[in-house]
Amino acid sequence: MPYDIADPGLAESGVRRIEWAARSMPVLGAIRDRFAAERPLEDVRIAACLHVTTETANLLRTLQAAGARISLAASNPLSTQDDTAAALALEYGIAVYARAGVDRDGYYAHIHRALDLVPDLVLDDGCDLVNTVHTERVELLQSIRAGCEETTTGVIRLRQMAREDALGFPMVAVNDTQTKRLFDNRYGTGQSTLDGIMRATNTLLAGKTVVIAGFGYCGRGVAERAKGLGAQVVVTEIDPVKALEATLQGYAVTPMAEAAARGDVFITVTGNRDVVRAEHMALMKDGAILANAGHFDVEVDVRALHDMAVEVVPDVRPHTDCYVLPDGRRLLLLAEGRLVNLTAGEGHPAAVMDMSFAAQALTVAWLTGERLVAGVYDVPPDIDAEVARLKLASMGRDIDVLTPEQEEYLRSWRHGS
Repeated sequence: MPYDIADPGLAESGVRRIEWAARSMPVLGAIRDRFAAERPLEDVRIAACLHVTTETANLLRTLQAAGARISLAASNPLSTQDDTAAALALEYGIAVYARAGVDRDGYYAHIHRALDLVPDLVLDDGCDLVNTVHTERVELLQSIRAGCEETTTGVIRLRQMAREDALGFPMVAVNDTQTKRLFDNRYGTGQSTLDGIMRATNTLLAGKTVVIAGFGYCGRGVAERAKGLGAQVVVTEIDPVKALEATLQGYAVTPMAEAAARGDVFITVTGNRDVVRAEHMALMKDGAILANAGHFDVEVDVRALHDMAVEVVPDVRPHTDCYVLPDGRRLLLLAEGRLVNLTAGEGHPAAVMDMSFAAQALTVAWLTGERLVAGVYDVPPDIDAEVARLKLASMGRDIDVLTPEQEEYLRSWRHGS
């Protein structure tokens, strides 16, 4: 099995951590058992560009149990867990191309090697693999039947490709399922982002002013958890509806130009670029913390921060770099501006990823029986509902069932008040 990993000697440790995560992923485990019996992906080739974590490993084990042949590249060099990569390559027989901290050239070289499988289906997290196919590996457009996208940033890029008629095959927006938006994005990102910040800085959030750029599902989750830890939360937004929602939930809402002088901690969760710019950083307090929980390292203008600084002190704490400005103020950039929750922390808890990856696994199996034209598709609602039912069952929770009379009432327009 071909692979490019940092240290094969880490495989045993990786297996232990993958199995530990599996304990908190009962829904995916139930699907894996079903797939092992039914083999819905027999001889299907899948190329994936995902965060190389223990939770991802359990998704790939599930697809492998269904009969798939899999190659994997990392979707973020700083989130790669080298022991997980070693275990996948040496213990589970998956072609893995991922090393923690690899440079940009190495990152794209790994994507190309994953694509050398000549996949039937693709799994992406951020659209870099799909983008590479459309720009550098166009010969694969003839073989790729469909794929899935895991994150908000990737879905934004895919929808733009579809609007421009540039998307060469169907992609399913797994990110947009209710079970992912409500639980993964809100509870997973909310908890793991603050966990990463606290691990990197050991700061006390109670009493601090935390500025959150973006009040989508991820931003809401971060805001809820920051408020719960005693922080004063300020939200910045470009969407008037989301800004109004944040206001009615009790958060202060201001433009970033006003929030910049108030904040102690800044967290970007937008999926856009240059959200925190030079003019904002020029106003920030000494010791202000900059963290990004959006997918790519473009939300904080790191290049502008480099240009502003007279000195950079790397690794004042793990994953924390100190930028000294001409007037002596120090700004602390976490995780090089990359995903703070997956770089400084361990990412989403396995119990949350259980639902996201269960939806992913079921969608991949569904795609094998569908013939769709190029475009961006939602996950079928019955898959979302099945994931929720399986999760409730794993938690020992029951729900009500409609009576025949209730079903008839909902179907009919003839009943009056």
